[in-house]
Amino acid sequence: MEHGLLARVKTGAYTGRVTWTWRYETADGTTLSAKAVAQETFPSQSEAESWLGERWRTLLAAGVDQVTLLEDSQVMYGPMSLHPADAD
Repeated sequence: MEHGLLARVKTGAYTGRVTWTWRYETADGTTLSAKAVAQETFPSQSEAESWLGERWRTLLAAGVDQVTLLEDSQVMYGPMSLHPADAD
């Protein structure tokens, strides 16, 4: 099964503009509303990932426990925890 941009092109659902967003979630997977945390959109996956690398601490402080990367409405990966791994 094909996902993402290729699938949309083949089905005719491609509009010519792809947006990447992070879905902000609590530890139990509940999606946080845009009122709780402002939603950003990005023109590429790399820009979305760079932005997250710069802002993850701020998101964590705002109550975001994990994030999921979306290409338009398709899940690309996640959830990914924002909590630092325990150093053992």
